[in-house]
Amino acid sequence: MHRSLALTVPAPITEPLSQKLLEIEDVISVSVQIGASRKPVGDIITVQVLNRGADEVLRQARAAVATPEELSISTAELSSIIDPAHGEQVLNDRDEAIWEEVEAGLRHQGRPTPNYAALMALGGVMAAVGLVSEPVPQAVAFIAASIISPGFEPIAAIPMGVILRRWQVVGRGLRSVLIGYSLFMLTAGLTMLWLVGAGETTASALMNNPEVHNISNPSLKELLVSACGAAAGIVIIAAYRRSVIAGALIALILMPAAALVGSGIALGQSHLALEGLTRFGIDVGFVLGLGLLIFYIKQRVVHRRESLE
Repeated sequence: MHRSLALTVPAPITEPLSQKLLEIEDVISVSVQIGASRKPVGDIITVQVLNRGADEVLRQARAAVATPEELSISTAELSSIIDPAHGEQVLNDRDEAIWEEVEAGLRHQGRPTPNYAALMALGGVMAAVGLVSEPVPQAVAFIAASIISPGFEPIAAIPMGVILRRWQVVGRGLRSVLIGYSLFMLTAGLTMLWLVGAGETTASALMNNPEVHNISNPSLKELLVSACGAAAGIVIIAAYRRSVIAGALIALILMPAAALVGSGIALGQSHLALEGLTRFGIDVGFVLGLGLLIFYIKQRVVHRRESLE
């Protein structure tokens, strides 16, 4: 996908900024609407640009204004650009999201809204059922819980905020992680209590479930899969390839481990809760550590600028 950027700027800036944008090789087209914007008041410069040139457009736009408040930008993905004069450039464009889109996506997925809370709560129920199920329904429950629960994005927001020195992003991520996973563990624990009370399972069945043993005592192979899942999730977010993020979430054991924490506490099995918390901490550590590394590389090699938000 390529980018369409609509820049709303004060009138005196329009012409010099337009000239700067025309000099960028990866800009395919520039159009100007004089006085078209009523809020904020100003001119609108619409830029059709390849992904690899989007950061330079934003750098030039920021440099053209005295303060960030004078600049308003909206971004959109273009399904295609048909321009035979630039055909080779278009074909060789790269797949990178700009920082503002990455942050907006993480913020949307990880805000502690009622919908976020509902999805985390439902994921906790599913994961708890999976802990005391047979292998096939267990796999279905764990996969479903991992996909529907928006628990990856708040964690991923933390290393991105650190790399960009956007501490409010770090704070929002931490808040969402605490709220979301507390609710997830609570519903998992309540579900396990209900299942035991209804005679559907027992504490012994939980302790003796083979997958619970794997969660509590992961092998090097299992940890390698989790690490790859964490790295893949960060790359997917940075490349704006959200349609394939489910694979990364399934590879991680965040949700089953969090459910084990809640279930262990609910049944008074502190050793299970501690083992689940240990595995949960390992997978969170993979996301944080590999997130710092990958976002740092993206910033140093690809973007090389601060977020405009």
